[in-house]
Amino acid sequence: MPKNVLVVDDSGVMRKMIGRSLRQAGLDCGEIFEGGDGVEGLSLLSSHPEVALILSDWNMPNMDGITFVKEVRAKGINTPIVMITTEATDSRVADVKAAGANGYVCKPFTPEALQKELGGFF
Repeated sequence: MPKNVLVVDDSGVMRKMIGRSLRQAGLDCGEIFEGGDGVEGLSLLSSHPEVALILSDWNMPNMDGITFVKEVRAKGINTPIVMITTEATDSRVADVKAAGANGYVCKPFTPEALQKELGGFF
């Protein structure tokens, strides 16, 4: 059964690339909802509770990715969250996982890298 995905990134081009890469990776996506920052992401998540996976950038205006992850978890939402970002140091990965993220993909990425990291969620 296809799973709906929420992609939160301040770059519209990146949001489209992520959606296209998910499909190229052969992942069974349903609808892909797009938010430009954490505030939009929270709003979309409240209006689309059927989202089965959240993909979020770290560096965004209004509400960054780590704050977004913390807010999602504070609301009791257990939907898997995977960060897709250029923030690739070990300490950054540890920070975001401690905040409640389930995975991490570094930009730039390939459809194969997404499939490897996200395949378990589909």
